[in-house]
Amino acid sequence: MNVDYKEAFEKTKEAGSIAAGALDEVNKIIKPGISTGQIDMLCYEYINDHGAYSAPLFYRGFPKSCCTSTNHVVCHGIPSEKILKEGDIVNVDVTALKNGWHGDTSRTFKVGNVSIKAEKLVQATYESMMKAIGIIKDGIHLGDIGSTIQSYVEKEGFSVVQDFCGHGIGKTFHKEPNVLHYGEKGTGEIIKTGMIFTIEPMINYGNYETKTLNDGWTAVTKDKSLSAQFEHTIGVTKDGCEIFTKSEKIIK
Repeated sequence: MNVDYKEAFEKTKEAGSIAAGALDEVNKIIKPGISTGQIDMLCYEYINDHGAYSAPLFYRGFPKSCCTSTNHVVCHGIPSEKILKEGDIVNVDVTALKNGWHGDTSRTFKVGNVSIKAEKLVQATYESMMKAIGIIKDGIHLGDIGSTIQSYVEKEGFSVVQDFCGHGIGKTFHKEPNVLHYGEKGTGEIIKTGMIFTIEPMINYGNYETKTLNDGWTAVTKDKSLSAQFEHTIGVTKDGCEIFTKSEKIIK
């Protein structure tokens, strides 16, 4: 490993571990009756207490420290006084900025007992991300990632959101390359050792189409079907990849 990206990997992992820790804390409080605003405050305080900054706060005008996307909200949901109910699913997306480097991750949490269809959607979304991470190594194409995710979730009967994608990350929050979660094997940019980017599939129970609400942020499914998402920040190695936002704890 050359010095350049050894430092990048170490710094990103430091930020990523804080982001993962914030989601571990969210996992402890997730239950019917809490508000998405409480989740936001918890993430803000945890990240701040660990010497980092919540990168989404004021990013391009975003008003909160994390995104909370409930049920048919695909991504970029704004935390509020909204109370979570039994059976909801909510994606919490956090990014810690530590010593100039970003670590970006999200999980979809189940609130109490959820429906069988919600359970299947959440599980398939997580599996699609991990299957894509499992193929990553120097020399594959970006399209291989999208193809792996799309073929798996469509086989499960779900659809892949096409309006949002993963992204390069490091000292900059969002940069090249764009990492699509759909596509054809053998197409797109060739992945190289040392690259750092996110994989964050958004998977819908119904149609893949989305629309953005009047607040300019909240993206929802057009058909109001459920949507789930998981995200990791990874670094490409010669023979695989390293997950920088891995939790040591069990995901609920």
